[in-house]
Amino acid sequence: MMRISVWVLTLLTWLSLALAGDAPAEGPYEVRLKKSVMVPTRDGTRLATDLYFPVGAGERLPTILFRDPYNKNRGRDKSTDQRTYFFASHGFVVAKQDSRGKYESEGVYSPPHGHEVTDGYDTVDWIAKQAWSSGKIGTSGCSYPGETQMLQAPLMHPNLTAMIPQGAGGVIGEANGKYNYWAGFKGGVLDHLSGMSWYATAGVSHSLKPPPDSLEIDWDKHMWHLPVVDVMKAANASPNDWVKLVSTDFGDPWWTDVMGFYDGSEQFNTPALHMSSFYDLSADDTAFAFNYFREKSVSQSSADNQFLILAPTEHCNWSESTEQTIVGELDMGDARLDWDGIYLKWFGYWLKGDENGITDMPKVQYFLMGQNEWRSSDVWPLKETEYRNYYLRSDGNANSRSGDGALSATLPDDEAPDRLTYDPGNPVPSKGGSRTLPGARDQADIEARDDVLVYTTPVLEKGVEVTGPITLNLYVSSTAKDTDFTAKLVDVYPDGRAYNIQDGILRARYREGFTRKVWMEEGEVYKIQLDLSVTSRYFKPGHKIRLQISSSNFPNFERNLNTGGKNFDESEWVIAENTIHHSDQYPSHLILPIIPE
Repeated sequence: MMRISVWVLTLLTWLSLALAGDAPAEGPYEVRLKKSVMVPTRDGTRLATDLYFPVGAGERLPTILFRDPYNKNRGRDKSTDQRTYFFASHGFVVAKQDSRGKYESEGVYSPPHGHEVTDGYDTVDWIAKQAWSSGKIGTSGCSYPGETQMLQAPLMHPNLTAMIPQGAGGVIGEANGKYNYWAGFKGGVLDHLSGMSWYATAGVSHSLKPPPDSLEIDWDKHMWHLPVVDVMKAANASPNDWVKLVSTDFGDPWWTDVMGFYDGSEQFNTPALHMSSFYDLSADDTAFAFNYFREKSVSQSSADNQFLILAPTEHCNWSESTEQTIVGELDMGDARLDWDGIYLKWFGYWLKGDENGITDMPKVQYFLMGQNEWRSSDVWPLKETEYRNYYLRSDGNANSRSGDGALSATLPDDEAPDRLTYDPGNPVPSKGGSRTLPGARDQADIEARDDVLVYTTPVLEKGVEVTGPITLNLYVSSTAKDTDFTAKLVDVYPDGRAYNIQDGILRARYREGFTRKVWMEEGEVYKIQLDLSVTSRYFKPGHKIRLQISSSNFPNFERNLNTGGKNFDESEWVIAENTIHHSDQYPSHLILPIIPE
């Protein structure tokens, strides 16, 4: 009998949201479908492309292109992909294309980004030369369909006129020094279960249809499999590039030359509306992309027309916002925007020349959670941001929420450090965030564990707005040669509920940079810095700000086996005794971006 774990269900939910969206209002035109046109690429491989034409809209029309490996045929039924018909019914040709090696397209799909760079360029080139094309071409889509846009953008095809990349920051790679490869790594740690399940399903090397056994894999079992490098073999998964993914060092040319991730040398010439969500793994890289496109644009028009929207929702889920938007377990209030109106005006302006005022909207729109309202700015981070230190304090007993850990504006004196025992055989379970059990979720069971250190402010007398990037500086020791450190920012309600806001992780061997590995020696103290992504959260009066620290977040991230070895090819582990120092000599502290009232 087919068995689908909660994590596979989460993956499928992400996929359905990325592909479908809400039910937009149709425009005035009937839609005619031309099925499976084979578009040639530079090496002769042909890519199957469905074309949706608005009947009677004109002879030469602008085009909106979607490209991904998830089966273009889903768009042939309005009930499965209303967005296709939405754009076409409003006077755009819509092109939906299977990625190379997927479904009706020729070739081999390998690895995830592989030929997407040049295949996207070649498809735009082909569209521009058709008799029905106006030569104005836009791209759209969320998650993988967002990343295909980002990948082709640096090639700057002259007919690529506008983009809406959504949930697509995972292509940034080494460009911002974080090496946050989507379905790969964050903080130097393997994005474990979501990456594993994606490679075994959508990421198989080639398929004219889904592998028949792809959903029968028992991920509740296989997520524990060691060594990690052999999990696809153990799961009897179809051929894919998992082994290459987990075994390739950061900085290796494979990441940029084959996978197509940004390396910092890119240039751009396309106006783009960048979109993500605070409970999306791409939030910080999407915010980076907004600035990166502006700074690296070769024309003033491109530089002046980069926009950013950051919603409070989970991955690709903003169009599901209602008057009472629930994200995980938390009510965010009315998080709606006129999404369809924004998309239509964006493409109407750039592709049709409609003077609709879309470029007069704020450069940055973000949802302030807690206050539950949309805010705007000309820049990100905000100009008025004050970066404030919150120092870790305790008498050496910060273990669990019952401990004595505190966050304070006052520097510590000579205080006893806090210690936690990290056993890879009993990791801290993932709860909340952007992957397993996503969204904001009460952390009560997590904070009851002794291997989770908990630091909390006194009750807030005044509200505190935290909007921007979050950083944690720690002074650490370990009995292991290498281990991981994790952290979560949490909002504690007056009744004791504690909801996660953002999280981060760092593999200690990468504390001096992700292309250099350095080991730890027992008894030595090391400074490390964790990136906790970005957020916008208002901590109300009567609430508390809390920080969790541990050494695991599983299965969102793989377990560090603490040996100092390669980790991906190991099956044995050692238990690590990890220490967080906080004193006048070792002032561990959280840095929050505070917006003054």
